Order: sequence, then C-alpha cells, then structure tokens
Amino acid sequence: MTFTTQSGSSFPLGASYQGSGVNFSLYSKSATSVTLVLFDEINSKRPSAEFPLCPVANRTDHYWHIFIEDLHPGALYGFRVDGPWAPERGLRFDPSKILIDPYAHMIHTPDNYMRQIAARHGHDNQDQCLKSAVVDLRGFDWQGTRPIKRSLQDTVIYEMHVAGFTKHPNSGVAPSKRGTYAGVIEKIPYLQELGVTAVELMPVQQFDVQDAPSGRPNYWGYSPIGFFAPHVAYSSDKSVTGAFDEFREMVRELHKAGIEVILDVVFNHTAEGGHTGPTLGMKGLQNDTYYILESERSWYSNYSGCGNTCNTNHSIMRRMIRDALRFWVNDMHVDGFRFDLASVLSRDSKGNVMQEPPLLWSIDSDPAIAGTKIIAEAWDATGLYQVGQFVGDRWNEWNGRFRDDVRAFFRGDNGVVGNFASRLLGSPDIYYKQHHSPHRSINLITAHDGFTMNDLVSYNDKHNLDNGENNRDGDNHNLSYNHGAEGPTLDTRIVQLREQQMKNFFTTLLTSLGTPMITMGDEVKRTQKGNNNAYCQDNELSWFDWSLVEKNGDLLRFVRELIKLRRFDDVLEEKIHTSLSEVVHDANIEWHGVKPGDPDWSEHSHSIALTYLDPYSNDRMYVVFNAFWEALEFEVPKIDGHWFKLVDTAAKPPEDIHDFANAPCLEDAQITLAPRSVQIYVANPQIERRYQS
Repeated sequence: MTFTTQSGSSFPLGASYQGSGVNFSLYSKSATSVTLVLFDEINSKRPSAEFPLCPVANRTDHYWHIFIEDLHPGALYGFRVDGPWAPERGLRFDPSKILIDPYAHMIHTPDNYMRQIAARHGHDNQDQCLKSAVVDLRGFDWQGTRPIKRSLQDTVIYEMHVAGFTKHPNSGVAPSKRGTYAGVIEKIPYLQELGVTAVELMPVQQFDVQDAPSGRPNYWGYSPIGFFAPHVAYSSDKSVTGAFDEFREMVRELHKAGIEVILDVVFNHTAEGGHTGPTLGMKGLQNDTYYILESERSWYSNYSGCGNTCNTNHSIMRRMIRDALRFWVNDMHVDGFRFDLASVLSRDSKGNVMQEPPLLWSIDSDPAIAGTKIIAEAWDATGLYQVGQFVGDRWNEWNGRFRDDVRAFFRGDNGVVGNFASRLLGSPDIYYKQHHSPHRSINLITAHDGFTMNDLVSYNDKHNLDNGENNRDGDNHNLSYNHGAEGPTLDTRIVQLREQQMKNFFTTLLTSLGTPMITMGDEVKRTQKGNNNAYCQDNELSWFDWSLVEKNGDLLRFVRELIKLRRFDDVLEEKIHTSLSEVVHDANIEWHGVKPGDPDWSEHSHSIALTYLDPYSNDRMYVVFNAFWEALEFEVPKIDGHWFKLVDTAAKPPEDIHDFANAPCLEDAQITLAPRSVQIYVANPQIERRYQS
C-alpha cells in the first residue's frame, strides 16, 4: 500500500489517531536519523513500509515527527534510530534494532521474541522485534461510570494479580478467559461479597515476561517496557487492540460494583536492565536521558535492584511519567496508583536524594489527577527508607513498620508492646509531627512480596529453591513463626493455633486506624509452600485456588464479617475526624492491662487493652490483645450499661464473630483470653436498648 505523508507535529508524543491518519512523534536529542517502520502482522519478520524522517522537515528541536494519511488504529509500527554508539558517553544507539515507542498504548510480542537477541549490539532484530500498535482513544462506552473517588477512610484494599486471580483450572471461569481482565469481571461478585472497596492490581503495564531466570517467566510483572500500554497477555481478546478495550471493560464493571481500581505502577526501572541488558526502546532512543548512569557512563546506577534506574527527575522522564498517570486516569478511568519503590523517584540524575523532588511534588499537585489515590512504597533497594518522611500532602505510604511490629507482637517478641499500640492508632509516632491523617498509613500484614498469611504462621524459614537461585532470593527477615512444625502438619493443635493467629492478624488490621490492605487469597489461607518471592512462579503455587473458598469457609466468613464491622459502623473506625491530632486528643482512648487503667508497657509485656469512646455518638469499644502463650484474666472497665461481645479469635466458628444484632451480652466483670487471642466488645445505646427490651 502506498501512503501519503506530511511533516507531522511534535505534539502529542506517541502515535495519535486523528481520523484522517496517524501522527507519530518521538523524542531523541542525539539521534542522527530516525526511520518509522510499519508491519502487517505481529509475527511479521520484515517491515511492510519504511519512512525515513527528514532532519529538517520532520524534526522540531529534539522531536522527530511524521503524519501518515489513511493509517488506522491497529497499525503496527516501530522505529530505527541511528546515532553515536558511545557507551563511555552514555549513548547506545543501534540502528540494527527496531525500537518500541515509549508512548505506545499497545505493545505486542511476536512468538519468536528472544530477549538475549535484543541484548546483542549490532544484531538485526527486525524478524523478532516488539511492535507498538496504534490505538483510538475515543469512542469507548463507559455507560455513565466514572472514577469513584472514595475517601481512604472508607477504603479496604485488596491486592491481587490479574492473571493469578482466575488462572487456576478450578476458578469456574471459561478456559479462554482464565487469567484475563475478562476473568476478573466474572469474579466481581466474590469481591463484593468479601466487602473490599478497591482492588490494587499488580503491574498491568506491558512487561517483558522473559526478564526472569532461565526457563522461568516473570510472573509478577515488575519489568515494564511500556508505561502507557495494558499488558496484552491478560486479554482474552487477541485482536491487535483487544487488550485496550478489555481492560477498560474490567474497570467499568468494577466501578459499577462500587469497587475502585488502583494500579501498581513501576517507574523506577525498566526491563532493559544494565549494560548487558536488551535494547528495546529508551536505551536506544536517548540512554543518558532516561537512565541514571554512573560516573563511568557505560554503567547503570541500580537503586531499583533490577539493573537500571530511571532518571525520573529529568524533565523528559518526569513529563512522561506524568503523561502516563494522566492517561491511566483520563482514558482508562483508574482510581489511583501504588508506586513501586517510590523512594527511587526522589533521586536526582546523579542518584542523590533530593529534599524537594520535582517529580513527586508535581504528582502531588497535578490537577489532572486530583482526587486519585497515590500510595508510595517509601523505600528503595539500596537502603533508603522514608516511611513517615515521604514528601507531599497527598502521598500515602505502605507502612512497613505496621507489618513488622504487628508480626513481632503476635510472634511473642519482647519489647514491642509500645510499638504495637502505636500501630493500632495509625502510627502517631510516625505521622503525628506532620499532622497527617492516620489514613496516610496503608496498613498491611502481608503483600505479594513475602509470605502469604498462611505461610507467615506455618514457616520459620523461606523455601525458594523452585526459583532456581539456591534459596538466595527473597527476604530473610520475615518475623514468621511455624508454631511447632515447618509447613503442613496433621497436628490439630498447631492447625488451630495457626488459624487463630491469622484471625488475630485480620482483627488487628481491620480495627486499626489507617487504611487496611488485604493480599489476594489470605482470606482463604492461600499458600505458596513457604516461597516468599514467587515472582517467577506462574503456576498453581501463585494462583488463587478456588477450592479453598469452601475448604476454609470459616476464615472467609470471619474476614467478611470483620470488613462489614469496619465499613458500616462508627464503633470500629473514627468516621468524623480527618486529622491525626484530633483522633488522638478527641477520641478518648484509655489503655488498660489486666486491670483497667493499668497497662503494662514493660519489656516482657505481651498483652494490651484499650477502650475507645466516640465523643459524638457515645459508642464505646473495648479491645483486648493477648500475645502471651498462656491464658490471661482481664478485669473489664466499668460502664453504665453492658458490654456486648463482637469478636473472640479463640472461639470456634460461628462464635468467633458476631454482628450487632446477635452480639451476646457480657454479664461478668472479668473475661478470660486464651493464649494468643483477641477479643472485642462494644457498648452502644442502640444495642443496649434492644437488650433491655
């Protein structure tokens, strides 16, 4: 086919369908020539057309551009870019490579793609190159849905893997839809019944599945090659642009169900790796702009632990990240973002930590994404830890100290009761000075990275041999406890204690101030058999096993009821105040030990209790935590009226949790807490009137 071309425009970047054709624009400051190439099919081994760009007519400053008439959505394309091969200067141009567009909205991988071939300088890759695709952003029927903008105060997050959620053969999803965006749609009723209000999707930006140990896939997806492109393999629609609309259909249907969509985004590094990694896109376009380089410019700084580090505070990279966020909000309707290794984004072009990082502040203040949730993993791979110190007014943080202190408390460690108490109140020791809301703290016990909750109480050590790295990978600091047997056991005493500990964790997570996050499958005791770094395990080890929904229905019911208590009753969560100082000073919190008003803060204390009085509703809550390995007697604080039991993690189902309509009345002045258990009581005028009648 013969095409008519025009000089095109430098804006917008990427491939923009404009009805009569497509405008292409690409940034490369040091390129000496750029050629746009088109392909007929994803597996085409040769371009069907090539368009060398004139450095006069098709270049404006550092932007190369061309407009091709009568080209339509679904067109596949790439770029050949020539320039200096001078690694010592940070430049790695290689005209033998066909490169992807950093702004592409779809990126396809041919069947014969080999990552190692793309890593060979001067080796022609046109027969197996990745291919970008033109997408029409217009015309999708959102059916009146919009981003939800629910407050963090009313949010319960569910971290999940799009593919792993439905990929198991027992998911009940049709084989063609297992492991896809469409598969998630079929399981929305489960999410609604569970009661979560937001899903936090592990990476759905297009990633390189081959960026993993030999013979294993990159399952988690923390290896991006396209910041603007939904991952193609997660689509049941295999047409060239099918994944684009299927992703939007998933978002639309989740919004109809009242569930927000938060994306786990990776802007700290790319799949191009270090100096031995492949040239796929940015490395061959303007390497010294997109990546932080060492003083010896042929080497890459590695604050991500993945081979390279994006130069995120360079003006070009900073704009691209903001453009990507705006795209996902405006065109894909997502509700927020969790930023992987967000502390990397605070580093300048030399790797120094900036006090006022332009990227982070620009995201914080960007009016185009106002109202979205922005969550930082406030550390990086080289020891920078910024929990409680992350910049900005809107940034929320994964609270790693909540995870560690709650784990240590229920494991029975000494000297942690004070820290544990602080975590219950939204970590005022971390956030009070900044006068942030307690909901800035994203509270978690587990996440994709580490043990599942079942494994946290079943293994003392990680068991990662299946990853092929001789068990060297994965964190060694897990604060886990197997309770007497490593892994599965037939000892009913150990099994019961493990489930009790899981209930303790869920109870603490869902009754603490802050925003709770649950990890996929923890509510049904999903196990990875002790593997705490299953990033390359795309198999039943990582997938949600739907047989557990029935098998472990008692724990699932317990979690569902806890979420109901948290979401719909002011007793379990202060609903009025937004400032942490107001919560601490106005909520009338009193600490207790085995005697009212006499908490034990000593080094060897393993128990704590508190009462909470809402000054507006007069609701009261009494919560007792016993991490000791023996039963303890607690004297209950005296009140006008009665206490009603909501939770007892040591009780057998269904007596382990009650709703308000059926909460039994406490007639005694003392209660017995079983070893390693939690109890919750409530005093509420409405319940009291019902009892008296």
